[in-house]
Amino acid sequence: MSSQRRLQTFANHLAPSPALENCSKTDGDQAVKKFPGRHDILKWNGWGYADSQFSIKDDQKACFTGSRYMLSGQTFPKLVEWFENECHADRAQKSLAKPLPNPDSLPKPIVNEMFLDQIKHLKVDHTLDPIMRLFHGHGHTGHEIFVLRHGEFKRIPDIVIWPRCHQDVEGIVRAAVQCNVCLIPFGGGTSVSTALECPTEEKRMIVSLDMTEMKRILWIDEENLVAHIEAGIIGEDLEQQLQAKGLCVGHEPDSMEFSSLGGWVATRASGMKKNIYGNIEDIIVRIRMVTPQGTVEKNCQVPRMSTGPDIHHFILGSEGTLGVVTEVTLRIRPVPQAKVYGSVVFPTLEAGIKALHEIAKQHCAPASIRLMDNEQFRFGQALKGEETSFFKSFLDGVKAMYLTKFKGFDPHSLAVATLLFEGTNEEVLIQQKRIYEISAKFGGIPAGEENGKRGYMLTFVIAYLRDLGFDYYFLAESFETSVPWDRVANLCINVKECIIRKCAELGVKYKPFATCRVTQTYDTGACVYFYFGFNYMGLADPLIVYDAVESSARDEILANGGSLSHHHGVGKLRKKWLKKSISDVGLQMIKSVKDSIDPQNIFGNGNLY
Repeated sequence: MSSQRRLQTFANHLAPSPALENCSKTDGDQAVKKFPGRHDILKWNGWGYADSQFSIKDDQKACFTGSRYMLSGQTFPKLVEWFENECHADRAQKSLAKPLPNPDSLPKPIVNEMFLDQIKHLKVDHTLDPIMRLFHGHGHTGHEIFVLRHGEFKRIPDIVIWPRCHQDVEGIVRAAVQCNVCLIPFGGGTSVSTALECPTEEKRMIVSLDMTEMKRILWIDEENLVAHIEAGIIGEDLEQQLQAKGLCVGHEPDSMEFSSLGGWVATRASGMKKNIYGNIEDIIVRIRMVTPQGTVEKNCQVPRMSTGPDIHHFILGSEGTLGVVTEVTLRIRPVPQAKVYGSVVFPTLEAGIKALHEIAKQHCAPASIRLMDNEQFRFGQALKGEETSFFKSFLDGVKAMYLTKFKGFDPHSLAVATLLFEGTNEEVLIQQKRIYEISAKFGGIPAGEENGKRGYMLTFVIAYLRDLGFDYYFLAESFETSVPWDRVANLCINVKECIIRKCAELGVKYKPFATCRVTQTYDTGACVYFYFGFNYMGLADPLIVYDAVESSARDEILANGGSLSHHHGVGKLRKKWLKKSISDVGLQMIKSVKDSIDPQNIFGNGNLY
């Protein structure tokens, strides 16, 4: 699933580029650019597919368009009311995004002619097209999308190049070293750490090295259960191709529809099903990476080595600062026999956290177990479709009455855990029994498979809700951390209170929306994932307020014993805290590797330090 799909939406807006070799003529003799990759339609200034979005209809009911998701095609009679009450949206006031920029209005490219000549000699696809360069100059933080909608980027890549294989990448990097240009690797473009923004002070030609044409599974070894894969492949495509052969990787980050294997490696990614399949560092067998000094890789493919410091750990989390990952060997598994969803309602978030802690201590966690706080639970309730049958609505009413009248649950305090069990039929049955027994000790009551499935799938559509918010002066973002078990509950409370307090200090008129969920669990702690947003109507500079609130929330996380990041990485957004997180000596160790491998700062995206 290539990042180039997005550009099909505005192919008619693209001006001819002399550097683009792959052009064709229409019947009207108009130049139509054919960029590498697939051409499904994606939004140019928002999340995901252009045919998938939340919108408010003339009857003032919300709907979700398209046909790609569980919620697609449904109408949500309660969502508008939730949107008005929780996000303080005024449907009479719309914040319309500016149209796709005129190519002539975008920054002119800095061209290193010697480098351009070498790229032409390599015969790799490339372009200086302004709109394509704009697309490759950002990720998906709320800040970046706001700038796309209402502002402008001071610096964008000067050229986009699509290598087709490892040898192409070696040739491009050699040329970059010889010609002293800056390379920024690009995968799925889903970064939420401003990792893809171009340093404004960079005076050299900036090359966006788009890896998405390197998307092949090169070989599969079913006896040893490993597969060798090019790093540009998108997560959903990887899983679909493997599952056609009865296999899977099982690494499922929230962004798996759009993020790439190389991006997972570069950011030390984590997936929703890590309890069974592991985080990215757990499933990697071998990495191949091209640096300014040449290619680095281990000389054999074995399950473990004791040969000094593990070079994989220099690469994992390097965020495009040392080189570009081209090929990865991963552990694979047979597709599980059974896949069953579930859910549990707890009287409070604190009770749910205690249950998750106990499940972790007993080492019986299912593939995924995620605990939503009350604010997120109520949002999920607002996404119940109009199409729900009368019988199902009646049953939901009976369950709600049982919880509130007979069990005494407060609808404004309860929390919900969504579950996903994978394995053999017998394993799943055993896991379900243990999970529900442990949950019951902390007041948890099973809430059904359908609620579990909807809660799990909510992950894939929540970013689309942010785009709806942008239309009504609502600016939102997510961030995450990991924290020891004894601090999870306090961290959740304190960070949400910090967001509310900081918004008030900075003149935000309405109370912000702040919510969290516990998304991954470990023996020693858990990952906590936050969403926050506020109505910025009347603010002179919403981005200054937004950045200040997010910065305060990160300070609060660190003060509560949380990590700088659990799986999003550092990028440029969080690098001011890196020294505090890993010590002066630790930061110097990272810099020393950079100075040795890349003394010219060819991979000069400015991430980490």
